[in-house]
Amino acid sequence: MKKFLFVCVAFAAVTLFSNSASAQVKIGYFDEQAALSLFPGIAKIDTLLNSYRLDSLQEEYKYNVADFQRRDSIFKKDSATMPAKARELATRELLQLRYKLVNWQEYSQQMEQAKYEELVNPYREKILQAVQEVVAEQKYTLVLKAETISPYARPNLLDNITIRVAQKLKLPLPKEIEDAWKAASGSSTTPAKPATPKPAGKG
Repeated sequence: MKKFLFVCVAFAAVTLFSNSASAQVKIGYFDEQAALSLFPGIAKIDTLLNSYRLDSLQEEYKYNVADFQRRDSIFKKDSATMPAKARELATRELLQLRYKLVNWQEYSQQMEQAKYEELVNPYREKILQAVQEVVAEQKYTLVLKAETISPYARPNLLDNITIRVAQKLKLPLPKEIEDAWKAASGSSTTPAKPATPKPAGKG
């Protein structure tokens, strides 16, 4: 079913690109990850995530292990004399803590993902604002994710909203992309220098 949906989306992308002129539909395509990678400061997210992993998650794990061992020891020592309700609550807390430790990898991955979203969100907000401006200025009626476009389609480079967003945010682009953009937009040719007038001859 997923494969069928992908084929349908890819076919729709090809059809829309080929018919956009006649249908008066202007289509652009956008790659968020490519746009994010252009921010000079984006690399520090990996460093911050690693610090979060070591300084927060690892310390939390150590604390939870020690807490579980302490609670388990107390429970084994005092459970026989505990009131039924207290024993029930202590058992439930121990089971919850044990479950968290057993499934720590999944828990830590979820926490890392949440931290990543928190760190990347300021960049995404800038991108969203720029995308909205580009779409309004260029009058796009439809924006596709770049990964949904069939490899057999050859969309116009000038409809690459990722590049337009980078230009609007003044993000550095690889030279080959800049050159391809200049060639596609017709601004790749260097204007001819005006001829230097020859000095007038004597006489």
